[in-house]
Amino acid sequence: MKHITDVNEFCAQLASLHSAGFFEAVDPIWIARSPGRLDFFGGNVDYTGGLVLQLPLRESVHAAAQISTEPVIRILNPSAERSGWAGEILFPAADLGSLEAIQKACSDPHNTRWGRYVLGAFHYLYVHHEAFHRGGARMVLDSDLIPNRGLASSAALEIAVLKAASAAVNIPLEGVALAEAGQWVENVVAGSACGIMDQAACVLGKENCLLPLLCQPCLPDSPLSLPAGARIWGIDSLASRATASAAYEAARAAAFMGYRMICHWEGVLFKRDPSASIPRWTDSRWHGYLSNLRPSELCSRFDAQLPNLMPGSDYLALYGEHVDPFTTIEPTRLYPVRAAVRYASEEHERVETACNLLRGSNASTFEDGLARLGKLMYQSHAAYGECGLGSPACDALIELARKHGLYGAKMTGGGGGGVVALLGTTDQEDAVAAVVDEYAQICGGEPAVFTGSSNGADMSRVIAWEPSLLLTATSA
Repeated sequence: MKHITDVNEFCAQLASLHSAGFFEAVDPIWIARSPGRLDFFGGNVDYTGGLVLQLPLRESVHAAAQISTEPVIRILNPSAERSGWAGEILFPAADLGSLEAIQKACSDPHNTRWGRYVLGAFHYLYVHHEAFHRGGARMVLDSDLIPNRGLASSAALEIAVLKAASAAVNIPLEGVALAEAGQWVENVVAGSACGIMDQAACVLGKENCLLPLLCQPCLPDSPLSLPAGARIWGIDSLASRATASAAYEAARAAAFMGYRMICHWEGVLFKRDPSASIPRWTDSRWHGYLSNLRPSELCSRFDAQLPNLMPGSDYLALYGEHVDPFTTIEPTRLYPVRAAVRYASEEHERVETACNLLRGSNASTFEDGLARLGKLMYQSHAAYGECGLGSPACDALIELARKHGLYGAKMTGGGGGGVVALLGTTDQEDAVAAVVDEYAQICGGEPAVFTGSSNGADMSRVIAWEPSLLLTATSA
């Protein structure tokens, strides 16, 4: 099966599989799509309740689901095979209620680990909606998203599977509830300490628009268009990254350590939030969201007291309890507490400023607006490095963007590598091409460039096809 570009190609692949006997003859096949996303601003403040700006990409994941009388979840994933991983997983439907069984079946990081996101979606539907208690499912996946580059490939996979599988069993799952279900899969099943930014962008994004989202826990605002003549590119640094990396988890843990320390100094009591679908802590002042701490208050009252680097053993001895359910504090590790707290507070304010600029305020001219947005991007990129999330590969791309006159550039997603976002004008295509060419000479590879956009999963119709009609499928 070849690389997909649209739903028609995907349906042609499904027709081939139907002819080969993969699908059953009677029940409809439900097809869903979810795009990846480019993080324009806000990566790493979704878990501290910050404001983010996300652009849905053209590249996406397609998923097809059919209920089956056979008590097995059969999954085919040709895109996993293209990445050198196992392309097929068979899992007993009777074990969908067991988190341990799913994690054991998908424990090989070089083979089946991608299955946690897929079986995790089925596990969510099994546990929360009593689905697939009788019988199983046939699932086919394909994707043109590059994995491990910070493009929300795992979130897009979760959302596409949840959308198709829930439709197959007639469970309405959409909007914020769909995004929260995807985050639950990522946090609880896949063990990745992400916020809701990726899943919400994959669900709620609008083509060619930036999605403002306040992650408290998931409050989307109206999509924002770029000014006429402005353009955003993504360039792959070819350096892999992941939200399960030690540096990402240390930066996240450091933010919560700083939050716990400030609460202690202020005498603010905190507790587990009993109403949250995703486990978290809250308080009466900042409501559990460190990004609610304004930079002015941080600078005047707390910044000087926060340790630059703090051994985990010192924190545990002084404060004991860690208020992040998805990271642990290692006694021998040094944590960038001050930088992580600064980032949570200052990035939130940077994104507020960026949103105001995109809405047409606080900029006297088109060029002034782009210059100010670009300056914010460079500031955001520098803050990644201060949190221990820098990347020499991304730094090289940033410097090439400066050299060739782009207005702004920054690392995206969780940091530590992945894709760099560039901001410029529509007449700077040659400058971007020069950046790509020079970077290719430096790194010895061919970096992918991301330029297109598309709607999120909630704006794409879920298609139901009778197996015999797959060859006549038309685009949604």
